[in-house]
Amino acid sequence: MRPSSLIAALLLACAVAAPATDAMAQSRPKSDDDQAEAAARKRKRDAEFGDNEVRLPELRNAGPCPFVKVLYDAGRYVEFTGGKEASAEVAWTGEIQRISAGCAYKDEEPITLAIDVLFAAGRGPKATGAQKTYRYWVAVTQRNRLVIDKVYFDLPIRFEPGQDRLYAVDRIDGIVIPRATLTTSGSNFEVLVGFDVTPAMAAFNREGKRFRLDAGAQTKTAGGRTPK
Repeated sequence: MRPSSLIAALLLACAVAAPATDAMAQSRPKSDDDQAEAAARKRKRDAEFGDNEVRLPELRNAGPCPFVKVLYDAGRYVEFTGGKEASAEVAWTGEIQRISAGCAYKDEEPITLAIDVLFAAGRGPKATGAQKTYRYWVAVTQRNRLVIDKVYFDLPIRFEPGQDRLYAVDRIDGIVIPRATLTTSGSNFEVLVGFDVTPAMAAFNREGKRFRLDAGAQTKTAGGRTPK
């Protein structure tokens, strides 16, 4: 993060009321079939992922933590070749499957936040090579209003010979959110996470299409990252 820019943006956000934006909402209505599918995927993922989940340390805080969400339109990455939305044309896939977060603040201190992001990565029939670098972002917003700052990260994934799917956990340390006053709590903010997707990918996600590879059992854990 860039603390100076964050402070300026936060003061501006507190002084000027910005209209809420639906684009930053994570949730959308789900049918019974969607809920059943999501529950089945969660059971499969939990069975495969086992006890490998990275646990965040218990952090002290004087109030609630910021809301941490996946932006729906950017929660999946599906790259096609040939301009065709078909399973045979899939090159690379990715999905943000789970986020764990912890925060700490007291007195007049800013909010410090750490996040673990669980990614599912897939190598499709049209992929070339064994390595793919996924680009994703983390944005801090005044809840339902103003984007305060947005930082991009690269997640390199290497597939072993014959492997076409795996999990990866990326940790982001050192997210700092200044507080305008002593009474400003973490519930005033949201932290959004998403892939750096093209407009076509965002539309594909928005329409709920599901050409993707399910993540397999292997897990990789990336080192902690500190936003700059």
